[in-house]
Amino acid sequence: MQLVVGLGPVATDVVQPVLGSAIKYVENPSANELSEAVGAIVRANFKFDAAIFESMPKLKVIARTGVGVDLVDLTIADQKQIPVVITPGSNTVAVAEGTIAHLLTLAKRIKPLTKLVATGDWAARTNYPVGDLAGNTLGVIGYGRIGKQVCDFALALGMKVKAFDPVAVVPTSIAANLDEIITTSDYLSLHIPLTSENEYLINGQVLSKMKDGVVIINCSRGALINLDDALLALNSGKLGGLGLDVFDPEPPVHHKIFDHENVTLTPHVMGLSKQSTVATFVDAAQGVRDVLEGKVPKAVANLK
Repeated sequence: MQLVVGLGPVATDVVQPVLGSAIKYVENPSANELSEAVGAIVRANFKFDAAIFESMPKLKVIARTGVGVDLVDLTIADQKQIPVVITPGSNTVAVAEGTIAHLLTLAKRIKPLTKLVATGDWAARTNYPVGDLAGNTLGVIGYGRIGKQVCDFALALGMKVKAFDPVAVVPTSIAANLDEIITTSDYLSLHIPLTSENEYLINGQVLSKMKDGVVIINCSRGALINLDDALLALNSGKLGGLGLDVFDPEPPVHHKIFDHENVTLTPHVMGLSKQSTVATFVDAAQGVRDVLEGKVPKAVANLK
């Protein structure tokens, strides 16, 4: 019987039925079990580095819960010809819903208005004008699965939508170049992977080109936004709100921007809804089983 281990909490009752009777799954492996394992199902925040590879000499497949492989040493995986399975699509709706949740919370001023009611400062409610989504423009940078779903949700809410992607094809009805997205959006949502070219894509220079009061949501990668520049823009009123589900690093060091009343924060959990978590585990387990049975998994991040 082949042994597969979980690195990070991956529920046995979800993945064992998918792996089947020929594979034994161990949720909390010992050092000895790591040395015998041929497969690993790995949570997003687990660092799969050289030391882990060394501890697993029989490893044949890694399955990541999600699509990010920042914490997996792909160079070693390639050298060892170990496929790194990813699970695109399993959390698409969850992340898109989380994006809209941040968007609505900031537009409708839920955070400061909650505090106002809780402290009995009812008379101050006119100090917090409530915004609208319908009729306003959402710019979406990144038109992959999640970006597309965000666009669909926004259109259903009556928003005007413009989208840009450096690779993916965007429908002509909503396609725009990056400069147009930056200069004309009332709300902006980021859904592109982090690369050396787009690190700090949102910086002081870019913020200066945006409409006054723009609200930005980042559910992609933390380093896409320069938080120092964003804080200056919030304090000046140039930036009307900032919603963050991702940080650099994670967990983050406290930043002064976290205390701003027009900032919403979630600890990289918008993709971890109950349904999406189960779906991600199932997809990861199926990818491991496919590789061990000599089949081609749906999505692999390396060996290209």
